[in-house]
Amino acid sequence: MSSPSHEVPEAEPARPWRPEDGPRPVVWTWPRADPPALWVGAHGAWRWATVTAKQVWGDGTVYYQVTVDLRGDTTATVCLYRWPQPGLRVAHRSGCQPTTEVDAGAQGGMPGAPTA
Repeated sequence: MSSPSHEVPEAEPARPWRPEDGPRPVVWTWPRADPPALWVGAHGAWRWATVTAKQVWGDGTVYYQVTVDLRGDTTATVCLYRWPQPGLRVAHRSGCQPTTEVDAGAQGGMPGAPTA
């Protein structure tokens, strides 16, 4: 994404969910072959960020967990961002529907650990 003539807004990272935030978030994921992506404003430039999960917290707030090269030096960092905010833009929408942990279990997702 080419940088506009004005300053790129810095995306504000969020802290992870904690039990005092209420019920556990509902976590949505996409197939690794076609994840959505965001542009993340970092260090004065728009950085491509692959979405690894969407979290919807108990109060309805939406957060995206992404893998992003924040400095442009090929160092990948996992970050959590509250949506929406000026430092985030949609870069790519997935052609696949996301699933939740509940969906994966109902659809024969990964098996749990063996029990003794």
